Amino acid sequence: MKERRFVREVVESKQRILILSFVVGAVFFLLLMRLWHLQILRSDDYREMSENNRLRFVPVAASRGAILDRNGKVLVSNRPSFSLAVVPQEVLDKESLLTQLSALLGLERAEMDERWRKSMGRAKYYPIVLASNITRDQVEILEENRLRLPGVEIEMKPVREYSNGTLASHLLGYISEISEKELNAEGYEEYNSGDYVGKNGIERALEMELHGDDGGRQLEVDARGRVLRTISETYPTVGNSVVLTIDSAIQKQAEQAFGEQAGAAVAMNINNGEILAFVSNPGFDPSLFSGKLPADIWKGYLEDKRRPLENKALSGQYPPGSTFKVITALAGLNDNRIDDSTSVNCDGAYTLGTSTFKCWNKKGHGTTSLRKSLRESCDVYYYQLGEKLGVDKIAATAKAFKLGAPMGVELQNEKSGLIPTSEWKQKRFGKRWFHGETLPVAIGQGYVLTTPIQLASMIATVANEGTIYRPHLVKRIVDADGKPLRETKPEVIGTTSFSKESYRLVKQGLYAVVNESGGTGAQARLYDVKVAGKTGTSQVVKMRDSKQGTPYQFRDHALFVAFAPFDKPEIAVAVVIEHGEHGGSAAAPIAGRILRAYFDGKKPPRKEPSAAPKATEEPEVDEKAATLEESQDSGDKSND
Repeated sequence: MKERRFVREVVESKQRILILSFVVGAVFFLLLMRLWHLQILRSDDYREMSENNRLRFVPVAASRGAILDRNGKVLVSNRPSFSLAVVPQEVLDKESLLTQLSALLGLERAEMDERWRKSMGRAKYYPIVLASNITRDQVEILEENRLRLPGVEIEMKPVREYSNGTLASHLLGYISEISEKELNAEGYEEYNSGDYVGKNGIERALEMELHGDDGGRQLEVDARGRVLRTISETYPTVGNSVVLTIDSAIQKQAEQAFGEQAGAAVAMNINNGEILAFVSNPGFDPSLFSGKLPADIWKGYLEDKRRPLENKALSGQYPPGSTFKVITALAGLNDNRIDDSTSVNCDGAYTLGTSTFKCWNKKGHGTTSLRKSLRESCDVYYYQLGEKLGVDKIAATAKAFKLGAPMGVELQNEKSGLIPTSEWKQKRFGKRWFHGETLPVAIGQGYVLTTPIQLASMIATVANEGTIYRPHLVKRIVDADGKPLRETKPEVIGTTSFSKESYRLVKQGLYAVVNESGGTGAQARLYDVKVAGKTGTSQVVKMRDSKQGTPYQFRDHALFVAFAPFDKPEIAVAVVIEHGEHGGSAAAPIAGRILRAYFDGKKPPRKEPSAAPKATEEPEVDEKAATLEESQDSGDKSND
């Protein structure tokens, strides 16, 4: 029985092994047949399908951070725009494709060729931007013809929106497509052709903060461009936002005050260096530079004699004219060449050797003290003081106020101005300094050059009696959620060693300029705030034809510097009107309007005064000097 059972089990085992072997053999046979079918019968079909499944990288541009004023008003934001891009590996005939695009969209063939050339060497699945900021009509045409245009894509990118038009255009700057030079420059390694970058102003100075990090998706698509699957994906990071120190309400009033006149103005917080208004007039439309700038507009900018593309507040260099008398007066007080009782007789001119130096008032100012010399801007007073001091002592005082060197604000291309010395002339021209050259320097002419931002810093330093703050435009940097990342703290870049008495005497003279009869800056006067300031008129050419009308480009520049309130200064202003001729009539009213905007902004909302408030307490004055000069007053009219 046992033997039979054993035999039966062996037979059954052999049967199971035979069945299993048959099943395994059948499976392997089927696999071989499938492989034969795929690799032999359908090899050509599957090879074509494989080649038609391609990788494609779809970039997702990051939104740039916003730019806001000190009160949180948005000055620059973003809007969507469309770009025409092409994936090189999907293009069978480049020349034919570009010809079709040019005909369909009206694009320049040469420009598309150049963009393609610049992008050579990159991965063939990475899109090349052939045209930026295309119109919605062009987008519709591309969509209608998509099947005839293999490899063509429409990309959406955020571009800048300057909702306030030309407001603060030189400060804000503009963005445009990255250049080939920038692509190869250090710091731009993560940028690609077709990306937008800041070209000037804050947009350029804080590019790395504003730009953000681009994202993208790597896709597998078929021959028709249909997405098969997403291989990888990274999300874009919005750029940080910038909060500026300027007040857009003051900025707007300042720009409107200029009208069509060319020039610049800077308003600054005296106690921390924050710039409250930064004007260069005329401005330009920064939104035009995001796309292709129309040829007629570009030509108009270039041919405009007022130079609308120049940032005059930062790089405009002007003789400071009589505003520089503040420096000369402090130099004289510091060197004990003058005091509050020193006076000279002005008969309309001063002779040194064989040269005669005229005062702006041909009739003369008569007996003139320091206070009157500032109030009525007597040139003869400063001719004589300059002769006593010499150019190097005047220059030392000017440089103590950081004149003649960049102030170090956040923007690029700041000019340094020029404060001449005897050593400078020897190096520059190989000639010694002559005494007669000092006299024009004493009244802010000759070789002296300053920028509007330097003049604002100068008068701010006089107002706070010796502390020089670095002017700055950025209040803080915040992330996309508004969380502060970096705060700009006031930076003291120097202090002066002049006595409080010297500052007191000069400031009294500046008060008289605006508030006393005969003062040249009466048009900057405010009814409720005591303003102190100094007018200036600087020559553009040495001699003018008084019989014929002076051409615009040869007229004198008009300047005015001021601070307020007199008793407890808060704000300093410098205004330059190119070819405005008279500081008192052209520049002073603009400064007054800027100051008015500042103090109106400090008033509680919806509480209008029913009557003019009482005047603030008069500053301490020298009654004896004022009495002595009363008979010499020449009225409010003045060339300065």
